[in-house]
Amino acid sequence: MIKPGIHKDSFPVVAETAVNHENAIITRLVASRRYYLYFKRIADILFSALIILCVLSWLLPLIAIWIKLDSKGPVFFVQRRIGRNGKIFRCFKLRTMIANPEADERPAEDNDERITKAGRFLRKTNMDELPQLFNVLAGDMSLVGPRPHMISDCQRFSSVISSYKFRNLVKPGITGLAQIKGHHGVAKDYTAITQRYYWDAVYIRKANWKLDSKILSATMLISARTFFRLIFRKEGRTVHRP
Repeated sequence: MIKPGIHKDSFPVVAETAVNHENAIITRLVASRRYYLYFKRIADILFSALIILCVLSWLLPLIAIWIKLDSKGPVFFVQRRIGRNGKIFRCFKLRTMIANPEADERPAEDNDERITKAGRFLRKTNMDELPQLFNVLAGDMSLVGPRPHMISDCQRFSSVISSYKFRNLVKPGITGLAQIKGHHGVAKDYTAITQRYYWDAVYIRKANWKLDSKILSATMLISARTFFRLIFRKEGRTVHRP
C-alpha cells in the first residue's frame, strides 16, 4: 500500500526503451534455463505431494478445528492473484481474518483489527501459506519465486515502477529471495516496493538449484525459529503469571 501523497511523478521514471531492454534480457534468461525450469517443476510436484500426504493430511484438520473454534467463517481464504505471464489464479491460504469486504483491496497490517488470535500465530509462523502447496502441485505456483500479489497491489505497484510486471515472467513462489531478506507484510512506501522489486529481479536473473536450496533452507529455519519463539514466550508468560 502506497502512503497518501506519494505519486509516480515524485520519483525518477525509467525510460521505456530501458524497460523493454530489461524485459528482453529476462525473457532470454528464462528461455536459456528451460532444463532447470523443467526439473524444478518435477521437484515442485514431488516435494508438494510428499508434504501434502505426510504432513498436511493430519495437520490441516487440526488447524481447521482451531480456526473454527477461534472465529466464525470458512477455514480457507481464496483470493485471485497474479501468476506467470499475468495469468490470474485462485491462491489458497488459511483464513487469518474475520470475514470482511476489504480483504481483496486492503492488505493486512501489523496490528490489523481484522486478524484473529489464531490468525496472528499462523501469519507470524507463515503457516497460513501451507495450502499453497496445492497451488504448487496444480502448477500455478512454485516452491520458490517472487510472491504473488493480489490484483489491486500489482496494479498499484506497476503504476509506480513501470517494469514491475516483468516479475511475472516466472511462476510465483511460496517463498522467495525478498522474503528471506526480511521483506514481509505491507509495502508501505516507494522504498519498500523498490527493495522487493530489486530482490525479485536478482532472483530471476540468478535462479538456479543452489539459490533455490538456500532460499528454502533459510525459510524453514526462520519459520522454525519464529514458531518456537512464540511457543516458549507463551509458556513463559503462563509460568510467571501471578
